[in-house]
Amino acid sequence: MKMFSAFLMFVSLLATPASAATTEPAKPTVVLVHGAFADSSSWNRVIAILEKDGYTVVAAANPLRSVKSDADSVRSLLSTITTPVVLVGHSYGGMVISDAAHNQANVKALVYVAAFAPESGESASALDGKFPGSLLGPALMPVPLPGGGHDLYVQQDKFRDAFAPDLPEIAARLAATTQRPITDIAFGDAATEPAWKTVPTWFVYGDHDTAIPPKALAFMAERAHAKETVVVKGASHVVMISHAKEVARVIEDAAAGR
Repeated sequence: MKMFSAFLMFVSLLATPASAATTEPAKPTVVLVHGAFADSSSWNRVIAILEKDGYTVVAAANPLRSVKSDADSVRSLLSTITTPVVLVGHSYGGMVISDAAHNQANVKALVYVAAFAPESGESASALDGKFPGSLLGPALMPVPLPGGGHDLYVQQDKFRDAFAPDLPEIAARLAATTQRPITDIAFGDAATEPAWKTVPTWFVYGDHDTAIPPKALAFMAERAHAKETVVVKGASHVVMISHAKEVARVIEDAAAGR
């Protein structure tokens, strides 16, 4: 009988997964939201690093039509994800994630990559002009839309200086040619109650950002009580392209709550 009981105990141990007591929580899903004058491919180098490190990554297609409609689009995507989420925005994408994450229970961290972190009532346009140094405004070219308003493009011959001075000339020229416009409505939209007031926040940006002045980014990071602020020496507004390792590290810090 004793031998039979010992045998049953041995069988029960075999039937119990060895990893049951040591299984680590699943890593959060990283959702990336691009900004104006770009598309999801601007995250390609960051995505490669995150996926190699075991993260599930979704790069959202930001419509760039208005803060509300863009945030609604991202919020709909978030509602389909069952894991915790690290929500990341670049540039104008910061306006979008600040709205989209509000009262969204699965968003555990926000990461602003050279991005706007608005207070209620502030617009991207107003924040961009809050401190001197932006070359973006004078470089914009409005194109009338049939229903009213305008699409805003960065003039191609000014794109590199105003947006991506640390990219090779060929890469900057390709980015200028393939840029996606933002409406003047979106650029001037006032923010609602921002999620950074309730969700832990991380910041990373370059000290040679010519689109959003570094002083403005530092101001927003401090105001949002960022858990970590990384300033990348020599990096431009497209820090996620030119310094993907540094940006990926901050995202992984946010995922780990560091």
